[in-house]
Amino acid sequence: MKSFHDLITERRSIRRYTDRPIDAEDVRLILEAAMMAPTSKSTRSWQFVCVDKPELLQRLADCKPAGALPVKNCPLAIVVTADPAKTDPWIEDASIAATYMQLQAADLGLGSCWIQVHGRQTADGTPSDEFVTSLLGMPEELPVLCIITIGHPAEERKPQNLDKLTWENVHINSWTPDTAE
Repeated sequence: MKSFHDLITERRSIRRYTDRPIDAEDVRLILEAAMMAPTSKSTRSWQFVCVDKPELLQRLADCKPAGALPVKNCPLAIVVTADPAKTDPWIEDASIAATYMQLQAADLGLGSCWIQVHGRQTADGTPSDEFVTSLLGMPEELPVLCIITIGHPAEERKPQNLDKLTWENVHINSWTPDTAE
């Protein structure tokens, strides 16, 4: 494993994947990482639906008119949801789990991309999370936060440019230095 700093510097969203399948042990490690993510009051209210059937991935990509194309050609998509009846911060809990998946994938040399579903719509105006839950036979009361696509990268991305970090967005003790005591 690289250092965590190297991992987050080099991890970039990958939208194009090779046809090479993902090793089952790698999938297990990715899901294990998600299930180790912290949750509010340790509720572990998230749920994950792994999709690897090409015809289902093709249909899943229709969850929104733009930005879901990586789903069509990835070997694995993981739908991330959580139960709002179990925890109020379900979005935060599911987001942390999804991020852990992406970091574990990067550590394994795999690419990933976050496909936003929550708050989006299909081309005909259907809420994207309703489209996904219906397509996958999921309980209606579980809103879908996102889909994480995973695969062997078919593109190269440059690491983050540390010179472009927005340090001006960091504030210490107050918004402006003049009011800090």
